[in-house]
Amino acid sequence: MFKKLSLILMLSLAAMVLLVACQRAASQAPLASLATPSETIQPTGMGQVELIGTTQMIQTMTAIFEQTNAASTPVVATETPGTSTLVPPTGVATTPTPGTTPVIIVPTSTPGRPATYTLMQGEFPYCIARRFNVNQDELMTLNGLTSGEVLQPGTDLRIPQSGNPFVGERALHPHPGTFTVTSANDTIYSVACYFGDVDPTQIIAANSLISPYTLHINQALNIP
Repeated sequence: MFKKLSLILMLSLAAMVLLVACQRAASQAPLASLATPSETIQPTGMGQVELIGTTQMIQTMTAIFEQTNAASTPVVATETPGTSTLVPPTGVATTPTPGTTPVIIVPTSTPGRPATYTLMQGEFPYCIARRFNVNQDELMTLNGLTSGEVLQPGTDLRIPQSGNPFVGERALHPHPGTFTVTSANDTIYSVACYFGDVDPTQIIAANSLISPYTLHINQALNIP
């Protein structure tokens, strides 16, 4: 819009200059009638000078307009096919960081004592007394059991809530360590009872076992 207005303004100015020149040339015409026949009136050349000056002015203004127009035209940068102007930032890793070895988190035993507990394959009353740190005599009396009595898996035991601890060493074998399965009858519950105060859920977590937690002969287990 600005370019069009500038062009119109310059053309209007040029037209005004031409009009003034023409008016001056016309105003000098009557001088020829005052001359005598013997006199020769030489043209002053004023009209020609003004026309030449006007032409030069138009040419100058046109050149200025073209230069202004060229300077205001945005230059579009071209890119050679197959090249890229994007430069990756320095210091940024382009390869993924190698993964680290996952750390197995072994849960701690749930604090407190349950009111009841259901025996699993390979467990027995004294094992449960050690695991929950309750008095073994109280456990036997509360459930009407005698020493040496064999209970079947699925038997529910009532757990004493008096707060009296297990009498004697709770741990039967030292741990942490490893245990190698030697019998097809071994279960995570019998292995936990072998160590005394180890919770089966801790063995499951330490070895990433999946239900039904079947063990195999010569299988090595991590014992927390």
